[in-house]
Amino acid sequence: MIKIFIDEKKIEAKENQTVLQAAKENRIKIPHLCYHPALKPSGSCKLCGVEVISPGGKHVVMLSCILKVKENLEIRTDSEMVKAHRKKAFNKLLQMAPDAGRIRSLAREWGVEVTPPPDGCIRCRLCIRVCNEIVKARALKMVADETGSRVVPEPGRCIGCGTCANLCPTNLIQVKDQEGVRTISIKDDIIGQLPLERCEGCGNLYATENFLKHVEESMGLHPDTKEHHRLCPSCTKLLSNRAVTERERIKK
Repeated sequence: MIKIFIDEKKIEAKENQTVLQAAKENRIKIPHLCYHPALKPSGSCKLCGVEVISPGGKHVVMLSCILKVKENLEIRTDSEMVKAHRKKAFNKLLQMAPDAGRIRSLAREWGVEVTPPPDGCIRCRLCIRVCNEIVKARALKMVADETGSRVVPEPGRCIGCGTCANLCPTNLIQVKDQEGVRTISIKDDIIGQLPLERCEGCGNLYATENFLKHVEESMGLHPDTKEHHRLCPSCTKLLSNRAVTERERIKK
């Protein structure tokens, strides 16, 4: 048997064992993903790095799945050097598999802060800007938390116009009309959920009450504004075409 030290604890290992194998037999945890006892170790995931103290006093990080045990070998599994190596390894894996829940779960287990998972938002702020500057509903804002900045809704301010969804370059913001209700959402966050009104012409559901009121209030002071009719775009276009045709007929 070979005597080694892991985190200052003396353990006995078998000849030709790796440090990871010896640690497992002694119930000492070291994170890993690519190791399997039936296969020759490859060191691909790099998560099993440990700090090795050489006889000359030099400290280096080596992969415990490959490193063979030697008499009086000194190993540290949770030093600052190991933590830095581990964080780099986790984030490199997440660059290749950003949605891998197992990697993120393992990182949380080991207290490693990793890059936040992608959410489809590129933080262009187009949705916020159009809602604030053009629509003027101010239903969206950017906030910062432990995972970084993200777009969130201002409760009760969405008018259901869908302009934010039309401008979103990654199609992350979705508009869904179902059973007379329009739902606008950013992934799992609901921006607004509002009932739809019917067109006075064709009877189809086409816009929310909040949006129609917003348009009426915005146009109310315009000197050329006539009586409001709640018509969908198709009916508005149809009536406009009829009006043009009638004017042309009268001119003749």
